[in-house]
Amino acid sequence: MDEASTASESGNRRPIAARGNALVQRFSTLLARSGVSPNAISVLSIGFAALGAWALLRLDWPWGPWLCAVAIVLRLLCNLFDGLVAVEHGRKTPTGVLYNEVPDRLADSLFLIALGYAAGLPWCGWLAALLAALTAYVRTLGGTVLDSQDFRGPMAKPHRMWLMVAACVAAPLEAWFAGTGYALRAAVVLVAAGSALTCWTRLRAIANRLREAA
Repeated sequence: MDEASTASESGNRRPIAARGNALVQRFSTLLARSGVSPNAISVLSIGFAALGAWALLRLDWPWGPWLCAVAIVLRLLCNLFDGLVAVEHGRKTPTGVLYNEVPDRLADSLFLIALGYAAGLPWCGWLAALLAALTAYVRTLGGTVLDSQDFRGPMAKPHRMWLMVAACVAAPLEAWFAGTGYALRAAVVLVAAGSALTCWTRLRAIANRLREAA
């Protein structure tokens, strides 16, 4: 791979500090040696999202929210390891770019729509899912018109998911000790509002770079 290709690939990957972790590197090596494809790992993330959404809506507290939180973490690990297996271990496929994006959009929607219903704000869950997809569209649009994609927040995918993890962990504790139910509602509203702001910050950054290049 030449230097130009390496630079382009680097500019189109989300910066994740955990990629350099020794344990993560060892596990990605085991996955690569096992023969599992990065595309299969990407698709597995949808399964975890479906499990998490089902648990949040169907299981009693605290097990539903807590199992959903675990499913979110597993989904994020799939997002980490599919890229490591594909890039660091040379297992990329011609359709890898599709598997890198489409399962993410489905997983986001499953989690956020379920969050809206669990919070009693279904309209906000659908709005959050729509705006989350729009942040990805703006990111990939930037990658089309510029040399690299812009992964800035304030509510990029990792931010959305870790906020939801915190809300799912906190919600049953809040209900037990305070008798209130604000955690899930606050999370879905923050994801929707933050995703809208993220679309704006990314569009503004793309526009500024295009003006500078003109």
